[in-house]
Amino acid sequence: MTDAEKVMWRLLRSRQLAGFKFRRQQPIKRYVVDFVCCSHSLIVEIDGGQHADSASDEVGSQFLTDEGFRILRFWNNDVLKNREGVCARILAELLTPHPPVALRRAPPSPTRGEGI
Repeated sequence: MTDAEKVMWRLLRSRQLAGFKFRRQQPIKRYVVDFVCCSHSLIVEIDGGQHADSASDEVGSQFLTDEGFRILRFWNNDVLKNREGVCARILAELLTPHPPVALRRAPPSPTRGEGI
């Protein structure tokens, strides 16, 4: 783990963030995410400069989003210099209702008389 990931893990481990359980370096299908709160389908990624404009990150993010996860990305610098702000952002996302996967994937209902 990078220094920023170590700092983030110290903040998230043992249910220290409002009692939410996080796992680190968790495999999800063919990807390994930095941190995940499975009960709220929230992934937290801590990125260094090598991730700037990364096409593979975009593909992975789209796949994980399609699987029903929300993804928060923070730069290493943010975690190292603004821990409170990062934790506040994560907590805000955890407290925001997230519809079940089935509802997110369902096509919109046709309006009355449409599709007949």
